[in-house]
Amino acid sequence: MTEDAGAAGTPPDFARLSINQETVKQWSLPELAEGCAAAGVTSVGLWRAPVQEYGVERAARLMRDSGLTVTSLCRGGFFTVADPGLRARALDDNRAAIDEAAGLGTGTLVLVSGGLPEGDRDIAAARERVAEAIGTLAPYAAERGVRLAIEPLHPMYASDRCVISTLGQALDIAECFPPDRVGVVVDTYHLWWDDLAPAGIARAGAGGRIAAFQVADWVTPLPEGVLLGRGQLGDGCVDLRGFRERVDAAGYRGAVEVEIFSPALWARDGGEVVAEIADRYRRHVL
Repeated sequence: MTEDAGAAGTPPDFARLSINQETVKQWSLPELAEGCAAAGVTSVGLWRAPVQEYGVERAARLMRDSGLTVTSLCRGGFFTVADPGLRARALDDNRAAIDEAAGLGTGTLVLVSGGLPEGDRDIAAARERVAEAIGTLAPYAAERGVRLAIEPLHPMYASDRCVISTLGQALDIAECFPPDRVGVVVDTYHLWWDDLAPAGIARAGAGGRIAAFQVADWVTPLPEGVLLGRGQLGDGCVDLRGFRERVDAAGYRGAVEVEIFSPALWARDGGEVVAEIADRYRRHVL
């Protein structure tokens, strides 16, 4: 079980709401901090590239000074390669990601495993390499107070982005390690289709494995490349409230992080987007 999200003085319905940085990608880090604070949102999920560009220490100070909690850092992972040299570089990059998460004061580093290496068709072996990499990294992360959070992605990403496609597959790996070292991410966009997801959420909760809960809706048609097709809350077919109720019933008390990759949202005023998210969050998630 995670600690309760929220801050003193935050309205109860907002206490768990976190805005992932990519949802308002049009904002710089200072704009994100100012805009979320102005909207009464007290938590954010950050991404490595903009944090690196701004500076980890500066970003951490900015978040603290703005009264914001960093609920997660995206992302580590991409360690399915078999080549020893490439694998060593991937592990080094993940150690850097762990250090960045610790520097930001977040206990959660989201891991996207990586897809099949070029020309490779052995997805089972790729998944084994994911487990091996996590076994290598987990002690390093634990020493720095960072929990590795395995995120299963929708199967349409299995070839090029993430060979871990179901919550069950993520848990099979996570359960090889202590729950305070390795957990899983429950993301509605990636799991809504899976009839085994409710049982997986219960299993994850019973083991104290839910490290993060992310929400976005599923809308069609998907765009070319499929990566940037996430829907605003309430625009699609996902039972967002049902997912939230399931993770709550499983014992999760952490942040509800809104992570939407959408050029349509990025083209709008960021403050307007956050206000709309807050309204949709109340209507469709709470």
